Amino acid sequence: MEAAGGPGPLGDAGRAGGPDEQITLRGPAELADCLPYLLGYHPSDSVVLVALHGERGRFGGRVKLGIPGSPAEWEPTARQLAECLIETSRRRDGRPDGIVLFLCREPGAGQTGRDVMQWLRPFAQRLRTACGTLDVPVFEALCISGGRFWSYCCPDERCCPAEGAALVTPGTSVLAAAVTYAGVGLRGSQKQLEARLEPIPEPVSGGQRRALDDTGADLVRGMLIGGKERREIGDDTIALAKMLMDRLAAAERITSPPSADAADDRLIGDDEAAFVILGLQDRETRDRAAAWMEGPDAEPALRLWRALARRCVGPYIEHAAAPLTLAGWVAWSTGDEPAARIALAAALRSDAEYVFALLLHQACNEGVEPEAIRKWLRRAGAEARDRADTDAGAADEAPGAGAPDSAEGPGGPARPRVRTVRPAGGRPAGRETAAGPGKQRRPAGTRGRAAGGGGRSGGRTEDALGDA
Repeated sequence: MEAAGGPGPLGDAGRAGGPDEQITLRGPAELADCLPYLLGYHPSDSVVLVALHGERGRFGGRVKLGIPGSPAEWEPTARQLAECLIETSRRRDGRPDGIVLFLCREPGAGQTGRDVMQWLRPFAQRLRTACGTLDVPVFEALCISGGRFWSYCCPDERCCPAEGAALVTPGTSVLAAAVTYAGVGLRGSQKQLEARLEPIPEPVSGGQRRALDDTGADLVRGMLIGGKERREIGDDTIALAKMLMDRLAAAERITSPPSADAADDRLIGDDEAAFVILGLQDRETRDRAAAWMEGPDAEPALRLWRALARRCVGPYIEHAAAPLTLAGWVAWSTGDEPAARIALAAALRSDAEYVFALLLHQACNEGVEPEAIRKWLRRAGAEARDRADTDAGAADEAPGAGAPDSAEGPGGPARPRVRTVRPAGGRPAGRETAAGPGKQRRPAGTRGRAAGGGGRSGGRTEDALGDA
């Protein structure tokens, strides 16, 4: 469920621009037109409840959830949504004076929008009843489907005919002009945003799955051994991730999201992706990666986390919780709350008990400023660098110290060392390999599926943000 304590991109009372500029919405048509601007994207297959405050119906908090497929789930879902919105609103803005609800679903094969509206009517009634039971009336209930909208509350055929009324053409309303002037843009549809995070399809994913199998056979063992092995894997993961970020940042910029994602995918080798995905299952390593949250690092980091989430295929889908959470964190840290909510929701679908995602999701929903988390990560990063400097100094004083882990290449800076760890049982460790653009050699070692839960971090037994 997505819950939000604030009014969203549109602002209070549909406010756009300065404090004296307010947009007054009149009637169901303008309410239906405003929904994408409240969320920052066009929702799909969703129920959305928005709190209203005061005599003028100022927009407040909102909750959003996918529409349950079974009518048997509608009654408990309605109660949960009503309680969640009213309690969240009470803590932030005070108890709401009313609620507006939206049911958004596109027609299926052989269906019309009116068919969808009629099928969802009992759900709308249960939502209205659940809110009324808590003494908060539903002022309007709209169904949006197939480019039209219907009101479950308005009996006036002039504004809400039985065949539905056409939605305003996107971008042509006064509201659209006002929010565009205020710099509030839409990021496409919910499905388009979710598609950027979904696993790559078969048969393309076959090579990535093999790379995860091969890398995980040794890497997860080293993470479980702990100590020096775990620290070295973490260092190699961070170094390789930073190199991939630099590679993405240097690439030609592409404005179309699908084309941009495809180009990013081509720049990352299967073995490179596998190493970083598995390395991020360690909590400390993931928290170090979360420090790329601002400044010039944020944009390539977000691209990398999205690309890695798409590489979590087959039995490794749960491993996507780490890169998805990082993607949500960077999006939230840089002010893109709609993208953050979608990424964090995807992380929780991947692993419902992934603590880092749970904490960030709750903080985002309750309107916590991300700067509090940024401060913690900056402090943790500084402490990690101090420890690394201390370790490096000790290594320099040790006999035989000074052999570099990477060499200066003829065309630029040194590339990080990427290697497999020595497995249990004394089998020789894998070869060291250089991480080139999509040309990294697969580490030597036996093939086998990574020990999924064993090396993962941030899940059901850990505190995600350090020990806080």
